[in-house]
Amino acid sequence: MRIGLSYSRCIRDIVDSKVDINDVLVIIARTNFDPENDLHWKEIWEGYSIAEWGTFSSTDESRFREISIQLKKEGKLHQPRQFGAYPPGVQYYWLEASLVTEDLESNEAVKRAWENFKIISGLSGAEKFLNSDE
Repeated sequence: MRIGLSYSRCIRDIVDSKVDINDVLVIIARTNFDPENDLHWKEIWEGYSIAEWGTFSSTDESRFREISIQLKKEGKLHQPRQFGAYPPGVQYYWLEASLVTEDLESNEAVKRAWENFKIISGLSGAEKFLNSDE
């Protein structure tokens, strides 16, 4: 499974068939838009088609939008800016993730990693999302 950290580059990889959409666990984007909203989509397409998606024609636009909508509907497009968080940009944009099927409570390494994550989340101001029902 993959975790994406750049909306524009991850969507481009899916359109290019470099990454299978079924292998995407989540894309944590720095965007704040709704791909189903025509005005939002127009702004995204115009903005990214210049730099990130410049090699694609306007006929490819529907594929970019379909993938974006599918990810949103499947709960795989997370946009922290919609919740007041502003993640930094990064050079790398795909992380590999292995989903563990064993009992996590009995795995001390996983419990320590979770506790460390909660500490880091608190330091970064993102702890409000750990216990949120939103």
